Amino acid sequence: MGWWIRASASRDGGDGGGARMPPATKALRGELGQFWRTFRRNRLACVGAVVVGVLVVVAILAPVLAPWDPNKPDMKRILESPSGKHWFGTDQIGRDVFSRLLFGSRISLAVGFVSVGIATLIGILLGAAAGYHGGMADAAIMRLVDLMLVFPRFFLLLAVLAFLKPSIWTIMAVIGMTGWMGVTRLVRAEFLALREREFVIWSESIGAGALRVIFKHILPNALAPVLVAMTLGIPAAILTESGLSFLGLGVQPPYATWGNILNDGKDLITYAWWLTLYPGLAILITVLSYNLLGEGIRDALDPRLRQSAVGRVLRLGR
Repeated sequence: MGWWIRASASRDGGDGGGARMPPATKALRGELGQFWRTFRRNRLACVGAVVVGVLVVVAILAPVLAPWDPNKPDMKRILESPSGKHWFGTDQIGRDVFSRLLFGSRISLAVGFVSVGIATLIGILLGAAAGYHGGMADAAIMRLVDLMLVFPRFFLLLAVLAFLKPSIWTIMAVIGMTGWMGVTRLVRAEFLALREREFVIWSESIGAGALRVIFKHILPNALAPVLVAMTLGIPAAILTESGLSFLGLGVQPPYATWGNILNDGKDLITYAWWLTLYPGLAILITVLSYNLLGEGIRDALDPRLRQSAVGRVLRLGR
């Protein structure tokens, strides 16, 4: 992300800042173009991006796409197998499984986005403080990270949820507040590497305050690994929510989530296989797609992998 370093130096340099903006803009476009060229060469990442986009659209349009009310029982159609009327069959009280999966995608994806957003915000603030200030602040924050990592995350979630009433917002908050440690380490490492760079020293020498240096100069250059961590954190959050819902500690009925649909079908797997197959496939496809997308973004943002990919293309061209 050298474009931001050059733009930061030109802004703090004083004279002629406006005249230097076009080169910075040109550098930004060049970086984005290089990122896109590298990303689109990864076909699996492109497939993952398309599937993620489709899942997001489906989640947004679930009320329009769902053919049935996901919470309306029909005692005349209990445990019907998949058919033209009910594509994915019905459950124990006659609710349409396809409609429940569509609405379940809204909750599962929302939990993933919001919880990762909470974890990222906490991780950026703590990681920036630790990496920039160092000393006692760094030691205290890193010891807190070590303490949080001592406890297995899933068991920590179970312990916390044992004292709280399960709800959508509770699940989002608890998953987010127990998943910030990795982001904190990433941001701290980036800040330690960047705070000794010339553009940071120059900004400090002309009187820029700590907040300006952190948020205007260092943080934008440290966001690439954070973006990758966010993309890979969303499927982890979805899996966590699904596991909690499967155990009955996640989002409670009548709200449909992929985890509690699986929970409904676990005792009927021998003769109502569709209650476990379809939500299981939804979780599998979603998690796999996000992982493929995250890996593709990571490779496209890594200059070493970018250069190796260019070298492979040149060798093939010969």
